[in-house]
Amino acid sequence: MKNFLRKPGLGLAMAALVAFTMMEACKKDNSSVSTIPPNQQKVSLYLSDDPGYFDKVFLDIRKVEVLVDTCGKTDDDNWDDKDRCWWDEDHDHDRTPKPDSCELWDSLGINPGVYDLLTLRNGADTLLAGGNVHKGTMERIRITIGTNNSLVKDGVTYPLKSVSGQTKIIVRVRHNEWDELSTDNLQLWLDFDIQRSIINVRHGQFTLRPYINVFTILKMGSISGKVTPWDAYPVISVYNNNNDTLYALPWLNGDYKVRGLKVGDWNVFVNGSNGYQDTTITGVKVERGKDTKIGSIRLHK
Repeated sequence: MKNFLRKPGLGLAMAALVAFTMMEACKKDNSSVSTIPPNQQKVSLYLSDDPGYFDKVFLDIRKVEVLVDTCGKTDDDNWDDKDRCWWDEDHDHDRTPKPDSCELWDSLGINPGVYDLLTLRNGADTLLAGGNVHKGTMERIRITIGTNNSLVKDGVTYPLKSVSGQTKIIVRVRHNEWDELSTDNLQLWLDFDIQRSIINVRHGQFTLRPYINVFTILKMGSISGKVTPWDAYPVISVYNNNNDTLYALPWLNGDYKVRGLKVGDWNVFVNGSNGYQDTTITGVKVERGKDTKIGSIRLHK
């Protein structure tokens, strides 16, 4: 199993420590009950991170919208996940609604600002956007980003730019991929894959080419555990026989968690560095809506 991640710098360790202290701040609003107006539905979008080896990655998020078909029609859902995400200007897929169309873009409430994506891993997340929209089938999510995007690698800050100045990210969603807390109360997690989204075009120049997965808590499962020691700089790869692969970088104490896993058998590969040996655990069963805990793993030289 080839692993494309590399050894972290000191800055990542500090970022991980800060992220750990922030986890308590990432609270859900699922327990709150509010009346949803007629002909509307409540939407909650959470942001999380599938990490890459940078100290920090800052994304300036200004606006979030959803494309709703108020007639309740559904797209052809027979498409590959690699075609899920693109820049709005890259394709003719944004489907700008016609005046007589059932489709419309609804804006969600959001706290606009700069998000450090690397703090949102190992089960940590934040409520990115939410609110009531027209009732119907949601087909797209559109994220508008500002210009204050950057990353920190080995203590050095670099600007992070889109290709040709694009500002709108489109995320395609299947109609059955949402968690239903109730008939008109839906939630979804947007998992920003840092490793695939940032392209090092040349020394000191990085381009943002967004790769975003989606997952749910009620329909999918997770794997969690602990890997020590920290100076092994462990990288966790969780993969199945369908070539699905997700990554985790443990916190300083060794804890890690990988969410958004389909029900079935998975393998956990721990890639050690600094002279520590790798190890693999096979046949880990993931169940719907449950977290599968793996015993602590201590790597040896």
